[in-house]
Amino acid sequence: MGSMFDAFWRAVAYCLHPMVIALSLLPLLLMVVLSFGLGYFFWDGAVAAVAAWFEAFDLVQALLGWLERIGLGGLRAVFAPLIVLVLATPVIVLVCLLLVAVCMTPFMVDLVGRRRFPQLQKLHGGSWLVGIVWSLGSTLLAVIALVLSMPMWLIPPLVLILPPLIWGWLTYRVFAFDALANHASADERRQLMREHRSTLLAMGVLCGYLGAAPSLLWASGAMFIALAPLLVPVAIWIYTLVFAFASLWFAHYLLHALQRLRASVMVEVVDPAAPAATPAVTPLPLPAGPSNP
Repeated sequence: MGSMFDAFWRAVAYCLHPMVIALSLLPLLLMVVLSFGLGYFFWDGAVAAVAAWFEAFDLVQALLGWLERIGLGGLRAVFAPLIVLVLATPVIVLVCLLLVAVCMTPFMVDLVGRRRFPQLQKLHGGSWLVGIVWSLGSTLLAVIALVLSMPMWLIPPLVLILPPLIWGWLTYRVFAFDALANHASADERRQLMREHRSTLLAMGVLCGYLGAAPSLLWASGAMFIALAPLLVPVAIWIYTLVFAFASLWFAHYLLHALQRLRASVMVEVVDPAAPAATPAVTPLPLPAGPSNP
C-alpha cells in the first residue's frame, strides 16, 4: 500500500509537467474534432430515433406525463438528447483511453524511467503490435461486459459499482501493459501483473471513479444541452487528464516493482550471506617403506 500511495503522489506531481499538459491537448483536439464531426452529421437523426423509440413504450410516456403534471414538463424536450449523450459517453471514454495510451503513455513512461529509474535496463518485452492487440482485445471484452451489464444499471447500487469496475479492469489491463512494455521482459511483465493483480485492479477502479466525474455534467439536464459546445470539450479534457494521471500512476508503481523484482533476483543469484564452498582436498598417499612412521 505504501508503494501505491507513493506512486499516486508522484503521478499527481508529474501531471503538472509542462510536456504532459501539452501532450494532453493532442487527444483533446482529436476527440473534439471527432465528436463535433459526428454530431454534425448524426445528432439530429440520433435524437429523432431515440424519441421515436421512447414513444413506443407506454411506461416512458407515463413517466413523462407524470413529470408534466408535477411541473417538470420541460424535461420532455431534453429527455431524448440527454439519453443520446449518456449513450455516447462510453464511446467517448473508450476513445479517450486508447488515444492517451497511443499518444501520451510512451512519452510518460519514458519520462518516469529517465528521471526516476535511469539505471533500469530496457528489455523490450512487449512490441508495439502486441500492445495494440492487447489493448484492442481488452477493449472488446470491456465493451461486451458493459453491454451485458446495462440491464443491471437500473438497480441503483449496481450502477455505482459495475461501470467503474469495468473501466477499472480495462484501465489496469491497458496501462499496466504499456508501463512495462519497454522495460520488462515478457516473463517479468507476466509475473508482475500476476503478483500485483489486486493492487493494480484497485488502482484502475479508483481511476474509473475519477473518470466518472465528467458524467456529473449530464445531470444538469437542459443547462448542459444549452452549453454542450462548451462543456463537451471540458468533459473530454477531464477524461484525458484522468487517463494521463492513470498512466503515470501505473508507470511509477510498476517500474518501482520491476526494480525491486530484479534486485531480489540478484540477491538470490549472488547471496553474500551464503557460506563459501570449501574445496575438497584429497590426501596424497604416503610412500611405502621403512621410513614411514
